[in-house]
Amino acid sequence: MKFNAGLLVVDIDGTLVGREGTVSAPDRVALQKVRDLGVAVSLCTGRAVKSCLAIFRDLSLDGYHIFFDGALVTDPGHHIELFASRLNPAVLELAATFARSQGIHFELYSAEDCFVENPTLFSIMRREYFGIEPVVGAFDGLWHRQSIVKAGFIAATPAEVEKARVFQLEFQSRLSFTRAFSPAFPDLVFINIVAPQVSKGEALSLLARHLKVPLEKVMAIGDGENDIPLFKDVGLSVAMANASPEVKAAADFVTPDLAQAGVSAAINRFLF
Repeated sequence: MKFNAGLLVVDIDGTLVGREGTVSAPDRVALQKVRDLGVAVSLCTGRAVKSCLAIFRDLSLDGYHIFFDGALVTDPGHHIELFASRLNPAVLELAATFARSQGIHFELYSAEDCFVENPTLFSIMRREYFGIEPVVGAFDGLWHRQSIVKAGFIAATPAEVEKARVFQLEFQSRLSFTRAFSPAFPDLVFINIVAPQVSKGEALSLLARHLKVPLEKVMAIGDGENDIPLFKDVGLSVAMANASPEVKAAADFVTPDLAQAGVSAAINRFLF
């Protein structure tokens, strides 16, 4: 079955990029074929903009992309921001204070920068793997001086996972949470925190309207729980074989896993 796509939306970690942090040759070739076909390609990720720049260069991708689990839609090459959902400063202050009391190393993100109060081993990871150099210093009302679109922290031990659970229970009515994983760091849980109602799906709806592409002509590929809203209203949703059962159940089709270039397999099956 050939799918008549106007927009292809692809998750990054666990879908397009694995442990080495690079895109496979088959996936790179397939994405170029899609662009040659005249179909727009947008990456859709929980990552920050800076951590995606090398991938954009590698794939020669331009145009609009979705970041921070849907909290930011922007064209990095032309510095054109289509949408940004700022976290409520009052709620953010309470959340940062609570995180500090629990010994959680909180991270705050604007569209351009990452902020932390104290450097950790995770700061080295952010710099060396994701290409982000955190700005270190006491927050002290940072949320009033910067437009913060995402917060988060990393859980590496069962005790930290429990702290994440307690934190989410405390703020579940005021913030939106997703868990993300990276093949490069399989033992880490990335807790992403954005404003209520923010999701990859909502961001995609806005982007599709802007590009004048009906959602029924959108093909989406992903592997994480934050990709489930992405699958909701699109014409064709594809889950990676390495996705959880819940993600696979939400998709129309399951493609081979990341190690087998599942993105390329899905593209060649449905678009060519």
